[in-house]
Amino acid sequence: MTDGTGLRRVLEVVDPDEVYNLGAQSHVRVSFDIPEYTAEVIAVGTLRLIEALRDHVLHGGCPARCYQGDSAEMFGAAPAPQDERTQFYPRSPYGVSKVAVHWFAVNYREAYGLFICNGILFNHESPRRGEIFVTRKVTRAVGRIKEGLQDKLYLGNLEAQRDWGFTGDFVEVTWLMLQQEKPNDFVIATGESYTVREFVELAFAEVGLDRRNHVENDSRYFRLTEVNLLRGNASKEYHDLGWQPRVGFTDLVRMMMEHDLELARRERAMVQAVFYASAQGAALNRGD
Repeated sequence: MTDGTGLRRVLEVVDPDEVYNLGAQSHVRVSFDIPEYTAEVIAVGTLRLIEALRDHVLHGGCPARCYQGDSAEMFGAAPAPQDERTQFYPRSPYGVSKVAVHWFAVNYREAYGLFICNGILFNHESPRRGEIFVTRKVTRAVGRIKEGLQDKLYLGNLEAQRDWGFTGDFVEVTWLMLQQEKPNDFVIATGESYTVREFVELAFAEVGLDRRNHVENDSRYFRLTEVNLLRGNASKEYHDLGWQPRVGFTDLVRMMMEHDLELARRERAMVQAVFYASAQGAALNRGD
């Protein structure tokens, strides 16, 4: 995303029918520490991509359709529920950069007739979520705690509320957006929100543990300007795209916990195998 020449070369070689831009420095808390890099990758990087796409389409390439991955963090402190008409009020360099991206996409759609859709994604989770994000950080830690590999989980604001959906459901709707006759912008959400505390409690309950024995607050994980409540109103996509999320909050937490508990079991088995091999080697060295 920081190499405009590289982006142009990819478009020329691939000549795509559809482009899905999910490129970002996507950790909100980290964006406070590296705001310039965050803006460079997200805002300016997306502008590079859209410019390259414009040139590719106008100079004989395939009339590619583009999906731009926006974020609910653009709403920030705006009152919930948030939909396509809600005024943006970002509360982080990440959110501000995503607002710029949104309007770049709208401007190029209106100025050059490009088929660009903004998908304003609320939190989307799965077992493939990166471990630096709070949901996967939780399920990964709970699995390790259950298997005796760690004892504590350190978190920031447990009262923040988020609209959590399953990434697989959201990927389906991003594809549907590019199958429409005309480009449009959509909020992608479940319409329900839960606190981080509720997510944590469900995760620990899945393995029969009490989170109060293992969870502690750490000021390092609090944001400088917090987003307290995100809850999307996705009625437009329900109506226009005929889409409904299939995986609910409880099933999502269970899915992630099952995956990460199995991962922790494999990790424990590996640790035990290494310990056993080390003990065997030490015994041989002693001549036992």
